[in-house]
Amino acid sequence: MYNMQAVVRKSINNATMQFEKLGYVANNLANYNTAAYKTNRFEQILREDGYVDGAIRTNVLKGSIRVSKNPYDVAIDGEGYIPVVSEDGEVQYTRDGSFKRGVNGYLMTVDDWMVGDGIKIPANSYKFEIKPNGDVINYDNAGSLPEKIGTIPIVQFECPEALEQGHHNKMVYNDESGAPKIIKGLESVRQYATEVSNTNIYDELNDLMRLNTSMIASMNLMKVADDMYNKAINIRE
Repeated sequence: MYNMQAVVRKSINNATMQFEKLGYVANNLANYNTAAYKTNRFEQILREDGYVDGAIRTNVLKGSIRVSKNPYDVAIDGEGYIPVVSEDGEVQYTRDGSFKRGVNGYLMTVDDWMVGDGIKIPANSYKFEIKPNGDVINYDNAGSLPEKIGTIPIVQFECPEALEQGHHNKMVYNDESGAPKIIKGLESVRQYATEVSNTNIYDELNDLMRLNTSMIASMNLMKVADDMYNKAINIRE
């Protein structure tokens, strides 16, 4: 009876892990068209006692760079993340450079988080340029001299795979990922461009089918165990 109970417990554990992984696969598929989205991997680990455990890892491979016509769009053609600040002062990190000119002219994310320490685009700006090193240069008119109005900072982490999902396509660091460090001397910022999601839709669909098969097998095993319990009870009676 103990062995049968162990089979049931392990089947429930397996089904729970598969269901949790299914949630991450579904989220990856849902964000296939989200700029700079990083795929989450749910890695299953078989413990010594036969039970399955899991760990979340972020796939940090760079997505393709897509050219746009929007001067506020920015892509990082390399490693790193852009720190952004909420209205409440919370700092998170993103590679989604679909920026805009927000409140009071500040460069902001689509959901109104301020980029870096605050980069204000003047209301009378003729045009502005974002250099490969992140410097933002403004021109008041066609013949004016360039004026630096700020820098888009790029930071890196010791273990970016361990970053946790934050608010709306942003990341939060932890002890495992390490604290952010400013990258100096970079030349990887691209204006008029955005990074696309690194989600491989074919891999995710393959995972989805395998998970479905595994969950069905776990449910069938539990049904067999349930039938055996019922037969054992009937024999006793």
